[in-house]
Amino acid sequence: MNSSSKNPRREFLGKLATGAGTTLALPALFSSLNSEGAVDTGSPAQADEWFKKIKGKHRIVYDATEPNNGFPVIWSWVFYKSNNETGSTDSELTALVVFRHHGICLAMEDRIWEKYKFGEMFKVTDGTTNAPAIKNPYNLPIDPRMVAMGMDGIKMLTSRGVMFCVCDIALTVMAGTAAKALNLSPEDVKRDWLSGLLSGVQVVPSGVWAIGRAQENKCAYCYAGGN
Repeated sequence: MNSSSKNPRREFLGKLATGAGTTLALPALFSSLNSEGAVDTGSPAQADEWFKKIKGKHRIVYDATEPNNGFPVIWSWVFYKSNNETGSTDSELTALVVFRHHGICLAMEDRIWEKYKFGEMFKVTDGTTNAPAIKNPYNLPIDPRMVAMGMDGIKMLTSRGVMFCVCDIALTVMAGTAAKALNLSPEDVKRDWLSGLLSGVQVVPSGVWAIGRAQENKCAYCYAGGN
């Protein structure tokens, strides 16, 4: 038995670093998941109903393909702040954030971050320790930049009307990758991740599906995934 097989978590993180979970890995991952049964996260019709919450004259969708130092969350706050300063109230605004690809980690609570070492997995650093984050640093902000500016995190932004959703396909792929590396059931890992979604986060069939629906609902598009 080689050293990597003795340490599945290290093997998992290594695979992520070299690009596992990307398009090239999709067929095998879906085959594995399908053999164990899919997790029902709701129909597209239910997600379409959620999009009816979009309101107001000023609308924007942030395409969050990566954590990107929290900018999908930060820019949502900036959108509300700058519109407030130019005379628009929160009731006239909608920012919608689509967590997809590696950005899905921002949709989950601290328990999941700590249990699956999301800071290492998704390369998110805790700004107060400079170590891999063990909790979601953008739900209740601990990022020094956000604290210094008095920025709202995901929880407060949700209460103000910002809409957050997460890609079901990305959840399936990444949960499958994690399960294989840790010798767990893909179904069980995905179910655990779904149980750990932040309050108000909507599961959508795919991130690109949600981007399309947002634009059909007159949301301006902003890429928030970084380089």
